[in-house]
Amino acid sequence: MTASERIAVYPGTFDPITNGHAYILKRSLKIFDRLVVALAENVRKTPLFSIEERREMITAAVDRDPRIEVDAFGGLLVDYVRQRGATTVIRGLRALADFEYEFQAAHMNRHLAPEVETIFLMTSEESFYVSSSLVKEVALMGGDVSRMVPPGVAASLSHKYEAMRKKT
Repeated sequence: MTASERIAVYPGTFDPITNGHAYILKRSLKIFDRLVVALAENVRKTPLFSIEERREMITAAVDRDPRIEVDAFGGLLVDYVRQRGATTVIRGLRALADFEYEFQAAHMNRHLAPEVETIFLMTSEESFYVSSSLVKEVALMGGDVSRMVPPGVAASLSHKYEAMRKKT
């Protein structure tokens, strides 16, 4: 890391990564030199995929771009941002419902760490209705999600649900 290097953190659960997430990642690299995808260890959510599985799916989705690092964190986001030497948080927006939550979170982060900025990027028109939760639900019911997720993620979902069905 150099002193003039612009680093941003893109936090989320990414369970799994969608084309909307990948679109935000690629657009972020037009603004920043390096991007840390921070996999949140969210105590309110039980992820389908492990940290390592999500790390691999994200890395594959961005063609192993060396400017993108995938890491995991727990605790306050602003503490993690400071620890990584970043000053910006990237958040993706799909619809108006996202904005209200993200707006509150950005203000709380600003209250906790005034030096940390939040930048909102809208997802693509093709992905504004897609969420990881919706993708998982459709995949669980046997629907085709291949146009909503990067290559390989649909297969990972299928294998994960097949393995779960075999256990029951």
